[in-house]
Amino acid sequence: MSKKIIIEPVTRVEGHGKVTIQLDDNGNVKDSKFHIVEFRGFEKFIQGHPYWQAPLIVQRLCGICPVSHHLAAAKAIDQVVGIDPEDLSPTATKIRKLMHYGQMFQSHALHFFYLAAPDLLMGIESNPALRNVVGVAQEHGELAKKGILMRKFGQEMIKATGGKKIHGISAVPGGVHKNLHQSEIDYFLNGKDIPNINTMIEWSLEVIDFIKDYHSKHAAFLDTFATYPSGHLAMVSKDGSGTLDLYDGNLRSIDSIGNITLNDIPDFQYHKYINEDVEKWSYMKFPYIKHLGRENGWNRVGPLARMNVCTSIDTPLAEQARKDFKDYTGGKPNNMTMHTHWARLIEVLHSAEKMKELLHDEDIKGNELVREGVRRNEGVGVIEAPRGTLIHHYHVNDTGKIEKCNLIVSTTHNNDPMNKAVGWVAQNVIDKKEEITEGMLNQVEVAIRAYDPCLSCATHAMGKMPLELSIFNSKGELIDKKYKS
Repeated sequence: MSKKIIIEPVTRVEGHGKVTIQLDDNGNVKDSKFHIVEFRGFEKFIQGHPYWQAPLIVQRLCGICPVSHHLAAAKAIDQVVGIDPEDLSPTATKIRKLMHYGQMFQSHALHFFYLAAPDLLMGIESNPALRNVVGVAQEHGELAKKGILMRKFGQEMIKATGGKKIHGISAVPGGVHKNLHQSEIDYFLNGKDIPNINTMIEWSLEVIDFIKDYHSKHAAFLDTFATYPSGHLAMVSKDGSGTLDLYDGNLRSIDSIGNITLNDIPDFQYHKYINEDVEKWSYMKFPYIKHLGRENGWNRVGPLARMNVCTSIDTPLAEQARKDFKDYTGGKPNNMTMHTHWARLIEVLHSAEKMKELLHDEDIKGNELVREGVRRNEGVGVIEAPRGTLIHHYHVNDTGKIEKCNLIVSTTHNNDPMNKAVGWVAQNVIDKKEEITEGMLNQVEVAIRAYDPCLSCATHAMGKMPLELSIFNSKGELIDKKYKS
């Protein structure tokens, strides 16, 4: 007799999902899938809009990472007005970068302190009533306070450079509509109303020390949970050095042992190297590198992938943190899913260092904001969003209307990796179990949560849909189901 158990709500995942697990005749896990089952069709309904509206409209994909979509679309539309990344004015480039690093800083702080920390600090099997940000604040008040203020600093940076904390208006075709005045710069340097940028760097170093200490005490769990070999994709600098570049660079991928599988190809040529597959059980696509094929060509993206792909970071404190991270695996690629949180915190530090560097750059006060070139009918914008490589591609007709749009969102790249992570939990935690406990279900979420998925971005879902976990026997009969929404 099948049974149905309902648990509400889904915890600490931006968006909605469904997991099914198939058992064989002996009760062993045969297959597992992570489904995204709602659809909105953003790429379709943007057609017919004037190209200049794209950077504004695409932000409505998400309230968590609108800056990333804003900037990726702006980079694409720059090309439509005849401006390549290197042709932007220094002021426009640096204002956009400052906005971008503010977004990276606040988004990573949000994920670590609000979404991941409850599992790490309270325990994945702990009481769900305490396994949340309130529980973290009660047990680790000083850490939680710093997390809140770090996120606030990033949000204030977005507001200063983008006009608003959410759904800003700064990036326009060929540049930006505003620079920064000295009073705005002093706000972040002096720390009168919020902790200053030096404090942000200090706290970033402290939280990296915290995660390193946590790893030393919980290595048995962190090194094995949802660990599997994979490829890794990210942007690196255009000069061939392999330096991490979160704003503009070439695409590089490596396999699970470090062999380069995509060698610094120009980002606007992504479509020559990357395909997207579909499956009937999910509305989220499955990207892969063409010459490697569907089975072997999928990659992780995001903080872990970026630490694996890059060969250096151009800020000194984050570079030392990267070296410590690489030392953990003897310089080899790190395929341990839970190490993504460590990698994410290195990027928090890097973003803080870059913001300080830019706040002291006179160009952010410059007056040349917009440049124009010769109109084109196509533009591609690629950026490293907090969750990974984000691609916007637009075709525009001669009247300036968008005819075609293709988006490959960070979470879409991570579709296969998240399915692999769910499969690991199914095989190693749920296999041969007669009942699904809350702790088991949370472990499925922990595996997914490490990728900080933004399912709304990836599938353009609207409304509420629970995380649903279903187990079927070999005859296809439902024997257990749980919901968390």
